[in-house]
Amino acid sequence: MAFSGIPHDAIEFYEQLEADNSKAFWEANRDRFKQVVRGPADELAAALADYGDFHLFRPHNDLRFSKNKPPYKTHQGAYTESEGGAGFYFHISAQGLMCGTGYYAMAKDQLARFRSAVDADNTGAEIAEIVSSLKKQRYSIGAISELKTAPRGFPKDHPRIELIRRKGLMASKDFGAPKWIHTKQAAIKVRDTWDGARALNDWLDAHVGPSTLEPEGFFG
Repeated sequence: MAFSGIPHDAIEFYEQLEADNSKAFWEANRDRFKQVVRGPADELAAALADYGDFHLFRPHNDLRFSKNKPPYKTHQGAYTESEGGAGFYFHISAQGLMCGTGYYAMAKDQLARFRSAVDADNTGAEIAEIVSSLKKQRYSIGAISELKTAPRGFPKDHPRIELIRRKGLMASKDFGAPKWIHTKQAAIKVRDTWDGARALNDWLDAHVGPSTLEPEGFFG
């Protein structure tokens, strides 16, 4: 089916799951999840398929390495990556719709190239200007994490130390749950957000690119 929006019940489902993240709730609402969350997420991914073949994340948390996590994720995420290396992500949650693009979590080889390019005068000034422009357009700039101080080999007073400390670089928008997310306009908004950050991805693809190391995980 063609994407027609995120159902109101998808938001309500996650509100209820946040209140009762239990196997009993999940088993009682498994079919509902497939109908109001997974189905529309698949349809939204299909509507955006020109960005790549999306991977939809499983609803269960991996509890092998953390006993404090709830058993079920409180959002449905989807991710794809371009040939150049840029990632594209969206998720549905109790808060509504969020999407982002960029290099959320860089591998060691990517991080080395990123820091080198940010350090260089020409390419560093270019990415600093791109990030500044995106902030003015109400994008949030983030990454999987960042160092509290300068990495080895870089001065603490580097003019672009805020970027150099990051272990990734992405631009995102958290739309919340306005009425339009329940219509096909949601796909247009996601597309416009990703396209609006094209300069960021072009810079990252040109100066960082895909990792040649074994992948450690997905964006988000």
